Amino acid sequence: MDEGLAGWCRRWLGAEPVAVLFRAGYLSEVTGLRLADGREVVVKARPPAPRLRGCLATQAALAGAGFPCPRPLAGPAPMGRLAATAEELVPGGDLLAPGPDAAGRFAALLAELVRLAPGPEAVPTLAPSPPWAAWDHDRPGLWPLPDDHDGDLDDHPGPAWLDRVAAAVRARLAALRLPPPVVGHADWESQNIRWRGGRPLAVHDWDSAVAQPEAVVAGLAAAVWPAAGAPGEAATVEQTERFLAAYERARGRPWTPAERQACWAAGLWVRAFNAKKQRLAGGGPHLDRLAPEVPERAARAGLGVAAGA
Repeated sequence: MDEGLAGWCRRWLGAEPVAVLFRAGYLSEVTGLRLADGREVVVKARPPAPRLRGCLATQAALAGAGFPCPRPLAGPAPMGRLAATAEELVPGGDLLAPGPDAAGRFAALLAELVRLAPGPEAVPTLAPSPPWAAWDHDRPGLWPLPDDHDGDLDDHPGPAWLDRVAAAVRARLAALRLPPPVVGHADWESQNIRWRGGRPLAVHDWDSAVAQPEAVVAGLAAAVWPAAGAPGEAATVEQTERFLAAYERARGRPWTPAERQACWAAGLWVRAFNAKKQRLAGGGPHLDRLAPEVPERAARAGLGVAAGA
């Protein structure tokens, strides 16, 4: 048992860890533990950031409102050079099997999250958004810093069509008149959600909480919701349309024309960002899957086909 992790548990959870249940992680170090008092918890450590307090407050508020997510227990608090949080372990559950009603279930669950979430003013800051959602970043240049690569995406120009898409999306979203931001989840991929008996059991990855217009939150999700962990997985244009239509029904009011364009523009941003990161490695499935979809997605976002591949 790592002494830094054990000491953190003693201080912030009041109990000694006695067994490691699992270790995982991609952007964070995630450890499942059994404590001496019988509790089973998940401790997540990652670089410190002011937005983590807002993420934890969002998760706590939603858990308290009955939304299916693990209840936070401690943090964020230092663990060496990292910031750690703890939440209850919610074991079991499965990925939702693909099917004709899957888009509707994912969309309805996200709409319920937005309905139950506190307003952005009620939690500590959630800024800046994670880079795959940060179309509105304030860095010089076109792209935000990548989340899982060293370096600057702007130091690696091209392909030209992809940079044009990103620039057009940023300009379009900045120009649209949208309602004020809501609190949502910006990594609404199947791999982050577990189900039991067709009902949602637990939504994970609350470091991805954001404050963005509702159309942006829905649009980000609509573009990626089927992704279950295999390389390059994302929603087709048809799957995106089904998700957005289902979300519209779940929230009980239609998208305005500006919101509909924002949905498609936001989805194009996350897909373009993922493709740009793969470009650093010479290409990949995100880049290959996005290219033929760009004209249709760009047109629905109000960008025009000139921004396409």
